[in-house]
Formats: sequence, structure tokens, C-alpha cells
Amino acid sequence: MALGEWLKHAFAVDDGPLKPTPEQAALVEKLAVEVVRRGMGTPAVAFLGMSEPLNYVTAQAIHFFTPMISALVETNAHRTLADFLEHRGAIEYICQAIEREQQRTRG
Repeated sequence: MALGEWLKHAFAVDDGPLKPTPEQAALVEKLAVEVVRRGMGTPAVAFLGMSEPLNYVTAQAIHFFTPMISALVETNAHRTLADFLEHRGAIEYICQAIEREQQRTRG
């Protein structure tokens, strides 16, 4: 690969809009339902919006604590969530899911 071609893509960080896997989408929907059911939709969206730049760091922390989490829970939901958070747009996707759930429960 020529240097010019490499430089053109050297700082590319986004592959386009986020397309979660069906497993990730189901997990986010379940998370949104639980957040809204507890009446924490608005605070959750505000918190997620403030912490959006840290989504990759959060994903790495989940991966780091996987051995301890696996000892406590039997599902792989934490791995699915960590893999999802590694992508740009994950926080926005979660916020939109929470907002959709809030609209659904109001209407």
C-alpha cells in the first residue's frame, strides 16, 4: 500500500452507521425496558450523553472484569454489551432505544 493511500485512511475511525447484531439489539432493547420501567429513562440518557466519549474504555473495563463477572452470572450478556460498546454510535443507539421505550410507555 502506498504511503498516500495509507495516510488517507490512517485516522478513519468510523465504518458508517452502527448496525448491531440481533443479539446486541435484543440486549439493548431489554436494557431500555428495564431502565424505563424503573423510571430512570431521563437520568440514564443524560448520564450516557455525558459519558459517550468513554464508551470504548467502558467496554475494555467489562472485558477486564469478565472473569469475575462470569463467576457471578451465567449469561454472556456482559460480553455482548462490551462488544457493542466498542463501536462508535453505541451510546447514541442505547439513548435512542431508551427514548423509544419512554414514548411507547407514555403513549
